Amino acid sequence: MFSGIIIFINNMSSTERFGFEWNKYSTIDKKYEDQLKNWISPLVPEYFKSLSILDAGCGMGRNSYWMLKWGAGSATAFDFDQRSVEAAKKNLAEFSTAQVLYKSIYEIDWREEFDLAFSIGVIHHLADPERALKNLVAALKPGGTLLVWVYSYEGNEWIVKYINPIRKNITSKLPLGAVHFLSYFCSIPLWLFVKILRGPSAYLKQLSTFKFYHLHSIVFDQLIPDVANYWKKSEIDALFSKLNLSEFNIYLPPNHSGWTIIGKK
Repeated sequence: MFSGIIIFINNMSSTERFGFEWNKYSTIDKKYEDQLKNWISPLVPEYFKSLSILDAGCGMGRNSYWMLKWGAGSATAFDFDQRSVEAAKKNLAEFSTAQVLYKSIYEIDWREEFDLAFSIGVIHHLADPERALKNLVAALKPGGTLLVWVYSYEGNEWIVKYINPIRKNITSKLPLGAVHFLSYFCSIPLWLFVKILRGPSAYLKQLSTFKFYHLHSIVFDQLIPDVANYWKKSEIDALFSKLNLSEFNIYLPPNHSGWTIIGKK
């Protein structure tokens, strides 16, 4: 007989771990449109009409889906996990102008092809964000728009202090099935909390409108990556100043969570 506890350490990369997530949570939800409107602010849906867009780290394709619904002319989406690619292909199948590719953001070689390149919730998980961003800028036509949303340090200090150490040292190394189960011990009380208080912050107020499985997927998403940067505004400014952009601005989204960066090539 064996005594004690056996811990299995998982060496999967963040990309592979997110592939598990997007395979499990692959259904388009109307609330994803609300999330996207928050992440792209101050841009509005009408802005994307007729644009050719590049979706870097597309996951299951939910952001390209809504931009195409808003009238984007074409979408090229890519991810570096085959499960994510298959989920995105399924969700974007209704759009004849959409294609989904298996590619690494570090290896893309498009040059001056797109009106808009965007990456939502991806760059802060990368070991070399500057290299990835430079590739996206290179893919833009002159005058094209770069749109990025990342985690912010400001407003999320409690996550950096209490959650990040748990993610970094424990949950990012555990098997994904175990993390998905353990996530319920956070998502159930959080769901009850936001449903009762309907806030109090703008971000928690937004969470209170989500279905439980959606909120649980967000908690799970927070616990699985091996890299998760929460950047200060000054750090964002320093990072984007290194890019070949004629201008860029850093915005605080309506729910006051994260940074939205919009730049012109």
